[in-house]
Amino acid sequence: MKLSSTTAKNSYRYFWLLSKIFPYIKPYMGRVIAGFLVAVPLGLLDGVVAFSLKPYMDYVVGQKNLVFSLLGHTYTVSYLLLGTIIPFGVIGFALFQGVLRYLNDYISEWSSQKITNAVKISLFKTLLKMDTKFYDENSSGIVLSRFLTDPDTASKGIVQNIKTIITSTCGALGLICVMLYSSWKLALIGVVVLCAAFVPVALIRKRVKQASNQNMVIGGNITTNINETYSGNKVMTAYCLQERQEKAFVNQIHESFDVAMTLIKRAGWMSPLMYLIASCGIAIVLWYGTGLILRGEMTAGCFASFVTSLLLLYKPVKTLGNTLTGLQTIFVAMGRVFELFDMEPELKECKQPKILESVNSSIVFNNISFGYTPEHTVLKNINLEVKKGETLAIVGNSGGGKSTLVNLLPRFYDVDSGSITIDGIDIRELSLSSLRKHIAMVFQDNFLFSGTIKENILMGNYEATEEKLEQAIESAHLKEALDALPDGIDTMLGERGTTLSGGQRQRVAIARAMIRNAPIVILDEATSALDNKSEAIVQKALDNLMKNKTVFVIAHRLSTIKNADRIAVINEGELVELGTHDELLTHENGQYRALYEMQFRKQETVEV
Repeated sequence: MKLSSTTAKNSYRYFWLLSKIFPYIKPYMGRVIAGFLVAVPLGLLDGVVAFSLKPYMDYVVGQKNLVFSLLGHTYTVSYLLLGTIIPFGVIGFALFQGVLRYLNDYISEWSSQKITNAVKISLFKTLLKMDTKFYDENSSGIVLSRFLTDPDTASKGIVQNIKTIITSTCGALGLICVMLYSSWKLALIGVVVLCAAFVPVALIRKRVKQASNQNMVIGGNITTNINETYSGNKVMTAYCLQERQEKAFVNQIHESFDVAMTLIKRAGWMSPLMYLIASCGIAIVLWYGTGLILRGEMTAGCFASFVTSLLLLYKPVKTLGNTLTGLQTIFVAMGRVFELFDMEPELKECKQPKILESVNSSIVFNNISFGYTPEHTVLKNINLEVKKGETLAIVGNSGGGKSTLVNLLPRFYDVDSGSITIDGIDIRELSLSSLRKHIAMVFQDNFLFSGTIKENILMGNYEATEEKLEQAIESAHLKEALDALPDGIDTMLGERGTTLSGGQRQRVAIARAMIRNAPIVILDEATSALDNKSEAIVQKALDNLMKNKTVFVIAHRLSTIKNADRIAVINEGELVELGTHDELLTHENGQYRALYEMQFRKQETVEV
């Protein structure tokens, strides 16, 4: 599945998306509801200032005492006392609203972070189960964007925006109540204006989706560029590729800018249009309200309270409009996130897999063919049997399919046709974990994780004892290198283990394979990137690793190939020759002999 080609097709299925994210919200529902409950009075209190203007204007400014009856008693409050109570009352309500706002923000942020973390953990589990083909098809930037950025936008944004909608809606309702209390006739005008202000939100929905999805894709490409610049810095420097990387980055930034401006052009007119509609409503209210005052149907205090409410109403209405527009971006992100949950690896276990207990006889490649794409076949009709304890060297021209062949054994990929069997059992019938536990691999460029050297070695077998660890270090010829490090085996490694030399990294990888003690060993160009001195040390470690194992070795070193039990020559995806070193040299026009004379004889001369 290519992540860059997804389009968030479900971003309009709002109830479906909410039902998908609800399981992540449910564990924190108490806090979410508490946040929403706090948002109700927080919004309603917006109308306090507007409501307080009526008694202030009618009694304080008009210098009239407030007379009211309660429980059969008549009370009088002087306008001077009201002039003191109302301002301090407004301050008191503001303080109370501030406390509510703090609680609301804290609770919402806590809930949002928890929900986002839960979504990210589930997404990471999905990422872990994906097969090698998935990683081949998708760049690191796209994966980082889709698995980190989108969940933030989706799950964190949904709670925050619903909270904002509740607060703004309650604020609008509170102000509308003040308007109705002041004058129901003017309130009707305000409600009509309110409804008209939401028309632009409905018009902008589809345009926001398209631009949001496009911007997310570009963001992933930018992340890829930065990641490649970091990881490939030596190649970039060696080949003076800085200008190329800069040009690509600048183009992506400009492309992102163009998309952002397209979104602004499409959505930017919404705010001024809402403002125009609100202004028209205010103008009508001023005209009609003046008539009500002149006819004695409304006091100046009621009118001031109403106009203030109407002016304050613009803010929650505008916030609602922007929030609803932003929600479409969130639903786009949610659509993209839940597309990830629907991903399934092409390579799967059978329903009732068998457990591989041991390797007792042989590994057989039965007429296998394979291609990374349907259009290009890499391996063609390979038939090969490797006995238990046998070492098979695989040689051939570059790109001929050597690495592909050994990558099929641990099921990094599945064959297109034919089968691979261990002790007569098709590896597709075995559980992936039991199959891979019986295989140890050492690559040309072994990946070391951030952490200590000890942690990296124990990744081969977390249950290994200290004695087994020491044996693995000794057999990998790593002890001398560790003794030279200040913290020894507890030395912290930089990213990809770059704080170690190439030979040291290989020996750590060999120790990791050694401690696994798997019956099958795959060595894929394990020494090809090393200098002669490092290669000689690493080769000794490899010799220890290969003892009493079934070994597949792709190597350029002559001694490894000469000492192999048999040599398989793979050329253009076909097994063209198979035999011992001496047998293959007897073939007059054989490809192994040609490779030997072209490459290995020269190497043998240098070694001598």
